[in-house]
Amino acid sequence: MKEQLDLLQQKALSEIEDTHSVKELQQLNVTYLGRKGSLTNVLRGMGQLSKEERPVIGQLANQVRAAIEKAMEVKQATLEQIELEKQLEKETIDITLPGRPVNIGGAHILTSIIEEIEDIFIGLGYEVREGPEVETDYFNFEALNLPKGHPARDMQDTFYITNELLMRTHTSPVQARTMQALEGNRPVRMICPGKVYRRDNDDATHSHQFTQIEGLYVDKNVRMSDLKGTLNTFAKKIFGEEREIRLRPSFFPFTEPSVEMDISCKVCSGQGCSVCKKTGWIEILGAGMVHPKVLTMAGYDPDVYTGFAFGMGPDRIAMLKYGIDDIRHFYKNDIRFLKQFHNA
Repeated sequence: MKEQLDLLQQKALSEIEDTHSVKELQQLNVTYLGRKGSLTNVLRGMGQLSKEERPVIGQLANQVRAAIEKAMEVKQATLEQIELEKQLEKETIDITLPGRPVNIGGAHILTSIIEEIEDIFIGLGYEVREGPEVETDYFNFEALNLPKGHPARDMQDTFYITNELLMRTHTSPVQARTMQALEGNRPVRMICPGKVYRRDNDDATHSHQFTQIEGLYVDKNVRMSDLKGTLNTFAKKIFGEEREIRLRPSFFPFTEPSVEMDISCKVCSGQGCSVCKKTGWIEILGAGMVHPKVLTMAGYDPDVYTGFAFGMGPDRIAMLKYGIDDIRHFYKNDIRFLKQFHNA
């Protein structure tokens, strides 16, 4: 039996050495060391040995098993290394090749304009406030001196959800909410940017959804000259120091007196062209002194407090500043259009 074990070991080690794959090595493991393998078959004859021979043969069998297992372990490590090297050779990356370009996104042009306007007014001491887009009829109209049945409501064709709930038509409700929250005994200096909704037919200059920024300043001794100085500063910051402004009388239910603000035409520098319709001026926003009724409804004493309010459309400002001819470009998500303003 000793000779059988020696021959078995020699044959196993030889075949292990000649193996060329891990799969073949696993098969040899089953052939020699498995439950029905060659070594097991040899050891089944140990029952015919004498008591003196059994320990010797048993020890030799363990040595043979250990030698075969060791040889398989070494061979498997070698084969796995060879396979890894082959795989790495196939998957080699040429680090000298130019990298694939990575498309980097940027802020939407309207977002950039809104943030620019916010920065200007924050620099003037204003705070930024937000409010709900689904608004009540009271805050959207009544608290702004537009009672039910008021003809000026027709100026804003409204999306109604119920008789008392609607999609806000301007961001002025945020002003009313803020003043009521302060209970009429603290100054207010704020702007409120956000989306607004009106039942307009979409065309080059109108959209059923657009953005708006409205501002409010309420305190003691606030005058029309303060409004003009604020708007003049804003216009020069957003359009350039060479821009001039003019204020024209107008009407808004929530301000009295009310004005429209024009800026001198950027294209012709106020000389008159097709862009400004030969007038030299372009309308940019509406403003005025807060109506005493609005102050009263918000809890402020109009004999003590005065204030001014203004409202502008970032869509229109962006169109004028960058020469965009169609408001629908802002909402079509055309990457070619949007990329032009990533560094604006």
